Amino acid sequence: METVVLLSHKKPDSQINVKVEFGEENGKFPIESIAEKAEEYKPKEKVTYKMIQSYIKEKYNLKMHTAYIAEVKRNLGIQMQMEVKTEGTSQNKKSHPSKEKVEIIKDALLHFNLI
Repeated sequence: METVVLLSHKKPDSQINVKVEFGEENGKFPIESIAEKAEEYKPKEKVTYKMIQSYIKEKYNLKMHTAYIAEVKRNLGIQMQMEVKTEGTSQNKKSHPSKEKVEIIKDALLHFNLI
């Protein structure tokens, strides 16, 4: 399949100029309220498996396998970016996390506001 795209450097037909004044006086926009609103719309930082593992390592002095974290996230219904199906492979034979490890992972997920 082939796609042809025509690009042009067309100038706009018209322009709208808006003058905005910032400050505390009447009729002006206060900068502080704009900064607060911008902070509300700021996207949340994506929490990675490494971040979760680091938190668990620091707090509990445990190394946690990403498969355990993924299983707990899956069981809690937390959406994951990409899921790899491993049917029929040796990875399916891994043991499941113990109840203690599940609680530790849940604590880490709570720490990062994922649950």
